[in-house]
Amino acid sequence: MAKVWIPSLLRGLTGGLAEVQADGVTVRQVIEDLDRRYPGIAARLIEADRDRLKPNLTLVVDGVNSKQGLRHPVSETSEIHFVPAMSGGCSTLRWHQREKACGHNCTA
Repeated sequence: MAKVWIPSLLRGLTGGLAEVQADGVTVRQVIEDLDRRYPGIAARLIEADRDRLKPNLTLVVDGVNSKQGLRHPVSETSEIHFVPAMSGGCSTLRWHQREKACGHNCTA
């Protein structure tokens, strides 16, 4: 069985488990197996048309960022991560550029 790491936002569906095991030879089959045991998880991972993963998720299989999405092959020893997108923040350089443009000293 493949090892699947569950993002914290979805752990309510797995009873708080951060890591679960699932059967399948593709990511789609793994998600279908997960959904049988943890109803509702597929809807949180796959877009309504069931064609692809939700756009706010990055799929990492065996340490590699997958471009194959649901078709990505997996083995019994695979590790699968669904990584939620992160946004926000500002690099120090960009912060200083904005500060200079607006004329404020925001770090004081």
